Amino acid sequence: MDGFPCSISMKRESEMKNMYTEFAGAGTRDTGGGGIDMIGIVKGDITKFRADAIVNAANTGLLGGGGVDGAIHRAAGPELLEECRTLGGCKTGEAKITKGYRLPARFVIHTPGPVWRGGDHGEEELLANSYRSSLTLAAENDCKTIAFPSISTGVYGFPLDRAAAVAVKTICDFLDRDHRLGEVTMVCFDEKTRKAYEDAMASLYRGNGCGCKGHHSGS
Repeated sequence: MDGFPCSISMKRESEMKNMYTEFAGAGTRDTGGGGIDMIGIVKGDITKFRADAIVNAANTGLLGGGGVDGAIHRAAGPELLEECRTLGGCKTGEAKITKGYRLPARFVIHTPGPVWRGGDHGEEELLANSYRSSLTLAAENDCKTIAFPSISTGVYGFPLDRAAAVAVKTICDFLDRDHRLGEVTMVCFDEKTRKAYEDAMASLYRGNGCGCKGHHSGS
């Protein structure tokens, strides 16, 4: 492993307890001063996750919707919608930032991911842009920690395995070249989603395609 630019630790849950507090709903994580450029993968409720910013898998109107989008708006309170109305929407693959209001997070970064149309309409690049735009906006606003949901894998129909591969590769590439962010966490809705992201991270590591540190935590 010393010969590689990355160090991704695939640890058993019992080993991880020394590094992370258990994420069971409060959404807290404690890295114990474990260094920079880390990726975490957990199962839980992103609206309860404590980070400088959480990412909303929004629609282009930024006026709320179903799934993660609706859950974030409900948890943040009506002030979030009021601010979103001033933003003039957002193009697919781009991102805009608001306050977090009643959420534990200081900021919400809203990014519309692509609708899956068979894979021949630039969906993977648009999805990568959603992650990249969100990470850039977080760094520009002095965020050190950011949490993502699985963008576009719900009603937008993006195949989960392909979306996970795009996400972890884009995040790792960003952290390789930009060290302003300290920690990025994928907060997965269910066990199936968490496993897909863990598998994508493991595959990226095996291919020596990641220069960041990554840790995988239990729910």
